[in-house]
Amino acid sequence: MSALRLVIFDVDGTLVDSQADIVAAMSHAFARAEREAPTREAILSIVGLSLDRAIALLAPDLEAGMRDRMVEWYKDAYVALRAEIGAAQSSPLYPGAREVLEALNAQPETLLGVATGKSRRGLDKLLEGHGLERMFITQQVSDHHPSKPHPSMIRAALSETGLEPHQAVMIGDTSFDMEMAAAAGVAGIGVGWGYHPRESLGASRHVIERFEDLPPLLQQIWEAAA
Repeated sequence: MSALRLVIFDVDGTLVDSQADIVAAMSHAFARAEREAPTREAILSIVGLSLDRAIALLAPDLEAGMRDRMVEWYKDAYVALRAEIGAAQSSPLYPGAREVLEALNAQPETLLGVATGKSRRGLDKLLEGHGLERMFITQQVSDHHPSKPHPSMIRAALSETGLEPHQAVMIGDTSFDMEMAAAAGVAGIGVGWGYHPRESLGASRHVIERFEDLPPLLQQIWEAAA
């Protein structure tokens, strides 16, 4: 068995706090469609899903053409908001995130990846803004996969790295992340600081409250899988 292991991170609500821009961009898209914007809580409840599915859940009576236009309006607004102050300011890393990422990346046997509802363009700008472009060996984005919780993103990450499900974990803040992990047969680790309430992470046996709690928990998981 290979000694390698793969740690896959969700992005929004897990690595970075982007809720202000997400809410503002979604509100902008609804305004362009001449519709009342959903509440902040409703918008945050769909973070992690691909945009087309997220908007369909927020406004199920939309016809497909308008939904597609709203996806583009959201993307344009998000890019404009981020450009005003930069990705590092508009979507700051959570406390401890950078230190833990750097520590894990320094382990020769540990590979890092992301699985996100962001587009390729959005992820690239975010990683560039934080100087993390070379941190993640596998990067799965919404452009190329069905929306979470479909396991496609994790399966692709495993395929790219040549690892088996028992050699990987998925870390996220939403029920979609935990359901995706379960569907792919990998361990799920929920985080208590994100956009879904802790009780919604029931598909995960593990929930952490601080980034600093992640490395020792990972070690426990790897030892149990050995």
